[in-house]
Amino acid sequence: MSSNTLQTIKVWDLLIRIFHWSLVGFFTLAYLTEGEDEWMTIHSYAGYSILILLVFRLLWGVIGTHNARFSNFITRPKEVLVYLKGLITGKAKDYIGHNPAGAMMIVALIASIAITGFSGIALYATDGHGPLATSFFATWPEGAIKEVHEFFANFTVFLVVIHVGGVIVSSLLHKENLVRAMVTGKKQRPVEQKD
Repeated sequence: MSSNTLQTIKVWDLLIRIFHWSLVGFFTLAYLTEGEDEWMTIHSYAGYSILILLVFRLLWGVIGTHNARFSNFITRPKEVLVYLKGLITGKAKDYIGHNPAGAMMIVALIASIAITGFSGIALYATDGHGPLATSFFATWPEGAIKEVHEFFANFTVFLVVIHVGGVIVSSLLHKENLVRAMVTGKKQRPVEQKD
């Protein structure tokens, strides 16, 4: 296919790209500073930043640009299965924005990160710190909250590994660089293709 048959399409707006890479950075920072008392201030502020980012993403998922809106990419589980079967056979449909498996991953990551963040704030409250320190959350059993926090932090890492694997497989199958697209916000598509 010659380059003159390709067009550049804007897919991801600047706010989505800032959100994505900020979330990567703050989650990495929070994960690496977990459990170290001398790093607790950095850990907690990274966690607060993550929760602020999630609130933004939920709002932008309703009022944002076309490809950012949940209504434009979240599909039924059946469509996710069809897409995954297509990946296995090498015949998965190509999507301009998120594919069905990517959409499912976004929902799973948002849920897991939100539980991680909220349980972290609740855990911090049991020590008398943070915005929930004077709430009933401060009376919750510390050990149980810590288990939930650590489980979902590690589960999020597991989801991220699957997400990165999916990005690699999808990039190879559709012959595009999805990481570059999340940096530039643009993808190249054949002029005749409509999605």
